[in-house]
Amino acid sequence: MKKLFIMMAAFSLLTFGMISCDRNDDTTDNPTNPTNPTNPTNPTDPTDPTEPTTSGFDENGASDSVFSVASGHTVHFSCGNLQYQASTGIWRFAEHQYDYIGADNANISSTYTGWIDLFGWGTSGWNSSANAHQPWATSTSYSDYNPGGSFSNNLTGSCADADWGVYNCISNGGNQAGMWRTLTNSEWNYLLFTRNASTVSGTENARFAKATIDSVNGLIVFPDSFTLPTGISVLGSSINSISAAFSDNTYTTKQWSWLESNCAIFVPVAGYRHGSSVNNVGTSGYCWSSSGNGGGAAYFVRFYSGNVSTDVDIRSLGFSVRLVKD
Repeated sequence: MKKLFIMMAAFSLLTFGMISCDRNDDTTDNPTNPTNPTNPTNPTDPTDPTEPTTSGFDENGASDSVFSVASGHTVHFSCGNLQYQASTGIWRFAEHQYDYIGADNANISSTYTGWIDLFGWGTSGWNSSANAHQPWATSTSYSDYNPGGSFSNNLTGSCADADWGVYNCISNGGNQAGMWRTLTNSEWNYLLFTRNASTVSGTENARFAKATIDSVNGLIVFPDSFTLPTGISVLGSSINSISAAFSDNTYTTKQWSWLESNCAIFVPVAGYRHGSSVNNVGTSGYCWSSSGNGGGAAYFVRFYSGNVSTDVDIRSLGFSVRLVKD
């Protein structure tokens, strides 16, 4: 009985610690159309049978290596896509980089006990004068997603709290508000298409490659400095190729752990949500930036079997959020 009491007390303290930094929440409910497809295939296990000595991330979930997002400016990526549980108000990073919620995002509501990971633009929970500012917002009207009451605002400056990472404590990401943020559109473009990086498989400035990890399609982003682990291959022609197939690079979770230990980032093709309808899961990925377009749309990164690009679409769509730390 004494042991049971001690265990219950410890659990209570742990639970309190996880939610003690949650912000006050308010308001609404209720949220047109992106696209495209895919499949998998092949390499061999590393010749060295030992486990990686590091996960590639620190105790706050920030990548050990850095990624340039502007000239002279680097960031650390988070260890997984952002997830939220409405019933407890807890934010967290996905347990694995290749994890995503998928079709269960259709259960989104203010009382849902499961996890969601597709969010309308600027839905951090900060009451910004936007009608749809809560993580569970499902309004399909883009006019409801205007932080600070104006379409000209970005998720920066006076409206920085509309950024999920700025406003919220991430339970397994340091558990302090203001530790994380969302990349701007120009930063996403620099990261994927401009920066200088390592030579991988004969390709200079290797920035990204499409891949499949244990049947999960997604985009690998290489850090500025990267060494390919012994026994792991990346198809040279797939590196920095927007038209490459996910099946060009196929890994088991064990093989991926070796790439991850060298600080490779993986963003899964988690699909998108429109209202409470979830589409393109497993075939297309969409990640928000913190940049609006001055109207009812905002910039995001899109990747599928035939393309990798930045684009704009209406703010009411539910996209993935991948945070970074300066």
